[in-house]
Amino acid sequence: MKFQNFLIYIIILVISFSCSQKEEKISIIKEDNLEMQMIEAYNEGLKEFNRGDTFFAVKKFNEVELLYPQSIWAPRANLMAAYAFYSDLYFNDAIFELERFLTKYTNHPNTDYAYYLLAICHYNQIVDEKKDLGEIVNAQNYFNLLLKEFPETDFAMDAKFKLELIQEILASKEIYLANYYLSREKWIPAMNRYKKIVDQYDTTIFVEEALYRLIELNYKIGLEDEAKKYAALLGYNYQSSEWYERSYEILNKNYKKVDLKRVADNEKTLLKKFKELFK
Repeated sequence: MKFQNFLIYIIILVISFSCSQKEEKISIIKEDNLEMQMIEAYNEGLKEFNRGDTFFAVKKFNEVELLYPQSIWAPRANLMAAYAFYSDLYFNDAIFELERFLTKYTNHPNTDYAYYLLAICHYNQIVDEKKDLGEIVNAQNYFNLLLKEFPETDFAMDAKFKLELIQEILASKEIYLANYYLSREKWIPAMNRYKKIVDQYDTTIFVEEALYRLIELNYKIGLEDEAKKYAALLGYNYQSSEWYERSYEILNKNYKKVDLKRVADNEKTLLKKFKELFK
């Protein structure tokens, strides 16, 4: 009787061991099959990307993430989806993928690249410096973040160069507004804009014109000492420039001065007449 019980116990152990081995083999086969599907989807995405089919490529890259989100291929596929959109100038879609990457794969080794591509996507959408201020600010913020968090990378070097170009863009916006006010004889708003260029964008190509306009306007309104101060600054830094030569002419002739009070009173009178038209 004891022998029979022992035999039954041995048989159960053998069957259990056999089943566990079978389950383990099935599990390994499933995992291997899943990884093969993932690699196949990734390679298919690369193939379609190289053929120029952006949307199908992105679909395959997203499929990689769904198949095996814990694998090293998932964040790579996410970045490739972003790059595919960027390459085909779908900047907003690329931004969406990059923001998703930064949220989902925190502290990833390619985080610096993600921030760089994100900055470039915003930077490439700057078409008109007078309208695209939001894109300018976003690009500026991400480039600054790159310089702060990843200063030793190649991306940081290009970020520094792009930030200099952004300074030029912002300064050009200020010079446009300043010249707009100047053309309409709005002396004070124009002067404030020119001063902003001198104070905040002194490394740009627009600072020479801004200094010249400050000389011109200060002389017009009778502030000759202020005009001479800006002339000295222009002469010290840009003595060989055309703007300095023009400023020299202003300070050495009888320039027509403007009565600011008269201009302001005239403006108020015109506004009053305009309002009366609607009474």
